[in-house]
Amino acid sequence: MSFKSAPMTTIERRADKGSLFTPEIRAQIDKWVAKYPGEWRQSAVMWALRVVQESNRGFLTPELMDNVAAYLDMPPIAVYEVASFYSMYELKPVAKRKICVCTNVSCMVRGSDIVVGHLEKRLGAKLGQTTPDGRWTLKEVECLGACGDAPAIQIGNKYYENLTPEGIDKILDELE
Repeated sequence: MSFKSAPMTTIERRADKGSLFTPEIRAQIDKWVAKYPGEWRQSAVMWALRVVQESNRGFLTPELMDNVAAYLDMPPIAVYEVASFYSMYELKPVAKRKICVCTNVSCMVRGSDIVVGHLEKRLGAKLGQTTPDGRWTLKEVECLGACGDAPAIQIGNKYYENLTPEGIDKILDELE
């Protein structure tokens, strides 16, 4: 007869940080931790979340965020605050390709509503949704920092600016 052990507490997990992530993930996080004085290791939280998110099909779970907190010796709530504040973190599954659409003032004034309408029609999904075929997630973001060339979207690590419906179609056709 076997018994399932009780889940480890945060304190117990902190004692065994080596089991929280794979050696590859720990090495990536540690590269960023090393950039800060020892007492400031929590400053690597944004990169730690990014590394962990990329290793988990593009989204974070509460367990992964708890592990980041334990690994960086910080309260889980502090990690949740970062993950829920910044738009680059996903707290639910997303498609492999995510289109981030800026709808902030500069983009709005220069036609982000047209961009959003065209993307929603073309993809068959609204902002915050994934397409029925699971290929694209459409996400509204506060600002992409491309105000001078608005309206703008980001797909992966690439920015697309001065968008028109025709330009959007060309971009999507090339990526599909």
